[in-house]
Amino acid sequence: MHNLLYAILAIAGAASVATLSPTALAQQAEPTAPERENSPVIEEIVVTAQRRTEDVQNVPIAMSVLTGEQLGAQGIRRAEDLGIGVPNLQISQPLGQGLPVFSLRGVSMSDYSLSQNGPIAVYYDEVYKGNWAIMGVGFFDLERVEVLKGPQGTLYGKNTTGGAINLIARRPQFETGGSLSAGYGNYDHYSAEGALEVALSETLGARVAFTMDRADGTVENAYPGAPDASSTRQHGIRASLRFNPSENLDLTLRASTSLQNPWNYGIPATPGPDGIGAPVYNLFGIPGDFRTGLDRREIETPDIRKQDFRTNAIAANADIRLGETITLTSITSWDEGTMELGEDGEGTPLEMGFNSYYGKTTQVTQDLRLTSDFDGPFNFIVGAFYGDEEISNHTDLRFFMDIDVNDDGGIDAQDCLDGGFFIACNYYNRFRQKKTSIAAYSDLRYELTDTVTLRGGLRYTQDKGELRDFLAQLRAPDRTPLFNVIPGSDTDLSATSSMDFDDDNVSGKIGVDYALSGEAMLYASYSRGYRGAAFNAQAFFSPDELSIAEPEEIQAVEAGFKSELFGRRVRFNGSAFWYEYENQQVLDVDPDTLVQSLVNLPKSRIVGVELDLQARVTDALGFSAAVGYTDSEVREGSSQGIDISGNRLISAPSFTVSTSVDWSIPLGQWGAADARVDAAYASKQYYDLLNRASTAQDAYWLMNSRIRLHPEDDRYGVALWVKNLTNTFYRTGRYDAMDGFGYIYNHVNEPRTYGVTVDVRF
Repeated sequence: MHNLLYAILAIAGAASVATLSPTALAQQAEPTAPERENSPVIEEIVVTAQRRTEDVQNVPIAMSVLTGEQLGAQGIRRAEDLGIGVPNLQISQPLGQGLPVFSLRGVSMSDYSLSQNGPIAVYYDEVYKGNWAIMGVGFFDLERVEVLKGPQGTLYGKNTTGGAINLIARRPQFETGGSLSAGYGNYDHYSAEGALEVALSETLGARVAFTMDRADGTVENAYPGAPDASSTRQHGIRASLRFNPSENLDLTLRASTSLQNPWNYGIPATPGPDGIGAPVYNLFGIPGDFRTGLDRREIETPDIRKQDFRTNAIAANADIRLGETITLTSITSWDEGTMELGEDGEGTPLEMGFNSYYGKTTQVTQDLRLTSDFDGPFNFIVGAFYGDEEISNHTDLRFFMDIDVNDDGGIDAQDCLDGGFFIACNYYNRFRQKKTSIAAYSDLRYELTDTVTLRGGLRYTQDKGELRDFLAQLRAPDRTPLFNVIPGSDTDLSATSSMDFDDDNVSGKIGVDYALSGEAMLYASYSRGYRGAAFNAQAFFSPDELSIAEPEEIQAVEAGFKSELFGRRVRFNGSAFWYEYENQQVLDVDPDTLVQSLVNLPKSRIVGVELDLQARVTDALGFSAAVGYTDSEVREGSSQGIDISGNRLISAPSFTVSTSVDWSIPLGQWGAADARVDAAYASKQYYDLLNRASTAQDAYWLMNSRIRLHPEDDRYGVALWVKNLTNTFYRTGRYDAMDGFGYIYNHVNEPRTYGVTVDVRF
């Protein structure tokens, strides 16, 4: 595999050299102005990653940016599609579509509770979305996506250890027009997306956008009469109103709603040597299940439920100029989301494990900042952030509901008691959680010379958390409470527990960048990232589980370069980073007792390199390639009582590679055909800290392709597309439940999908 990877990299390098060769680029290092106007160039990308409008090449941050046009050309309509174009980014969906867990440069999370905030922050139009229940259907009518790598805090509303993903929607532009696309594909996939914009006056504009997807399940269910799993049923609507009466005021109001209610994901389990469920079933003379006759994307269960995810959101973004050189920005938001799903944990006719989850989240945030625009060498951003998040949650875990422990012809509370409080038992917990975050932040820059700029920033954060009405009970098969596990009472079934934390933190960043002659820069920085404390929402089986994980921190050193060569026909960027990771929050599960503890992994180290090349060979032909290398290592810590020093972190492949070719083929009077091929590679990775072979995912390639036919004015088009062209199979998540349940829990990727999309602009 390593030889194959080296060969691939060598080919990519050779292609890059060929792309940069004098023949391909007309042997010109820097064309004159008239020549530049007639030569192919890479499109300038304007971003707001540093809360200022800047060319991405002038931003001294490692980041990947996809414009709205690139998102459409690559067929990126969901969060999980991002992985094909961003090096060192891995995405899993442990709770199904629309609920992504991001791993960026090896910084990730292993506790997928509905109450957690991840180390990679997600922002919709600068509004922090802290909880999965409020993310909604966000990938439609986007102007661009920005993926920022490394700790964030001096510029952003919420501080994070791993990075930030910014989704920027299109704003009204005081024009009248719109767009509409509709498609059909295999798995009976219907899709539609569109936007309508109306200029209500010269200073007032409105825009309404929508998306809709419906498709049959991609995990076939062999159980007679039961639906296939992992289907698609979702829609989202966003309305925007923009008021821009003068250069001193720009106000945008947005409201959105979304619904996702597909058949839930399927779990094609990997049986152990005695079959799924054998460690318990065999005690009662019942054989385990070996998934006989099923392939890797098939299940056999009568118990597939529908997910129900609903979101509503309102946000107001205002830029107010306070004179010639100071702008006040206000971002105010309200979000509400509910999510409900039921999971058959092994995808067999057995009633070995079924989990039900419900969560409701309400979030209010306010971000205020002042941004300077002085002519002199000094400029600043200072801001304050307030976030309030309230969550209510309840979960049921049901085990072996088909075993009559006492052989009396029925399965009831006595079976649970006789089975040792596990077999034929229902473990239930519920709680209310409130988190409040208050912060003050600053970002300062000073132009020491025409070529050297010093940068720095500080952030003070106070995080408070309240856990109330926490209750964990053992219940009978009919859900009748038997006794409290937490706080621990067999007499007072209404007894509850509560916990609090109150932490503060000072983090920051210092850096320097140096502008070289021409269109190139060097930069270096040191930063500290911070992720707040967390309650353990996975407390079911023991009072010891109810605990608070301490905040995690990262110290990051990064150096990089950005360059545009040959008259902006080539863009070549790179960075190297070193992270010292302290107190990473991880979920530690005891395989014998199932006790789940949210603990801190004392020390880890992550080092890596990223290189990103884009080339516009001709007006019609473009090429890109990106390589990410990550070396992650646990320096100090244990999992399941085993020393894991020297092991790799989860979802952290050593190598990721992405490459693409786009080619516009003239068709004379018929217009043109725009063809594109994208490919991505990820080397071997592990889904647990023990680095067991049973939780490993071997290296794999993904390939997508698309060709769109359109007339010269590009007012409409017809596209043929294929995702996962080679029908590659891999697992997006794994958990080894072999000891207690006799199987390995798997989430699997989607198979090959293909279809046709028609679009029109008016």
